[in-house]
Amino acid sequence: MTGKAGIPAALAATAAFALAPPTARGQGEWEITPASEKAARLGLEWLAANQGREGNWQSNDLGLVATGALAFLSAGHLPGRGKYGQNVQRALDYVVAGAKESGLINVGNNRRDMYNHGLATFVLTQAYGVSRDERVGKLLDKALRLIANVQCADGGWDYEASRQRHGHDLSLAVMQAKALRGAMDVGFEIDPRTVAMAIRSVREHYKPFHDRRKRRGDGAPAAPADVPGQFTYDGSRATTAMAAAGVVCLQEFGKYDDFRIRHSMDVVIEAIERKMPTRPGTIPFDAYTTYYVAQALYQVGGASWRRAYPRLRDGVVKTQRLEGDRQQKGSWEAGAHVSGVPGRMWGTATAVFVLSIPNRYLPILQQGYVEPKGGRPGATTGMNREQPITITSTITITTGQSATGLRTRTRDRDRDRSFLSPSAVSGGESP
Repeated sequence: MTGKAGIPAALAATAAFALAPPTARGQGEWEITPASEKAARLGLEWLAANQGREGNWQSNDLGLVATGALAFLSAGHLPGRGKYGQNVQRALDYVVAGAKESGLINVGNNRRDMYNHGLATFVLTQAYGVSRDERVGKLLDKALRLIANVQCADGGWDYEASRQRHGHDLSLAVMQAKALRGAMDVGFEIDPRTVAMAIRSVREHYKPFHDRRKRRGDGAPAAPADVPGQFTYDGSRATTAMAAAGVVCLQEFGKYDDFRIRHSMDVVIEAIERKMPTRPGTIPFDAYTTYYVAQALYQVGGASWRRAYPRLRDGVVKTQRLEGDRQQKGSWEAGAHVSGVPGRMWGTATAVFVLSIPNRYLPILQQGYVEPKGGRPGATTGMNREQPITITSTITITTGQSATGLRTRTRDRDRDRSFLSPSAVSGGESP
């Protein structure tokens, strides 16, 4: 996919931000409504009013602080420019300043290493895509190399930034998947072996509702069958968040036709339509769940996006706190895991991000749907791509070392916009 006048997609985003104030870019009121625009605006006002001088929100969790920056970026605000430019810049500066020499983006408990690192790295890829900040680019080189170097032997990741025999759970894999794909989209190269191992690990977290796989002669299960099920936390604990997270992982890794996506999306959509809690003042589900549910819907696109996003969006709008002082009005509570001002910040930043997805300002959201030959009813903009999308550029993205220790190349030829071509990596067994 190519941006305006042959500008690469990520650089086109920069131009769009710089030349005009952000305006809604959705496909109509089924994506963006006056109420959702107002809710996002109030959320940004809350984030700006409650941000500390150093750039954080009473928390040194760099992943949370990065989420605050993501909210502003997703609504069309560039670092250092315009109404909220200084808010974005301060948040990004706080994250960059907290990174260690190794590239690890975490200053808290080491049991939060790869949560904070994965989330913050993803946000920095989006910031780099719209700013080309050299500081951010240099940190990303280190941060991406660290993700590859601490990947566990089974393809997953542990909570701590150290290589183990086994990764801990899917919640860690999805954080790194977002970071790796975000980096690829803005020009960094990722070793196909890292992705192949991650795909195998993610698929192992899919659990059929009724395991109908036949056993081989040695007692081991046969190849996975296309049966209903969903992605799980650790192979057994099934939640809406993990169903969505698994979808996000495989979509980010280019496995768009994997049957596990289809079945897990059934779980996600059912949760939105029948089980979604809407408590006043608290984001639907919780911030973590809604963050991945919204992305899963958008990436799969088509009928799933059009059917379920309006319901999720309206649930977010409905639950915003509209009364109270500057610490309350315009906010959402996270609903789980984090409380106080940091929790309110996480809930509010996630809500603004979800409401801003239809703007498609972020580089990772600018991958348009390519209609397969013959067409498909109900298709719409999303991330489900049956055909590769190419970009052409003569821009050198950065210098120094890439995540794999190879010098980042100048993008001077057509490249497959999908994360990896099928011939590059199989990702384990065929879906």
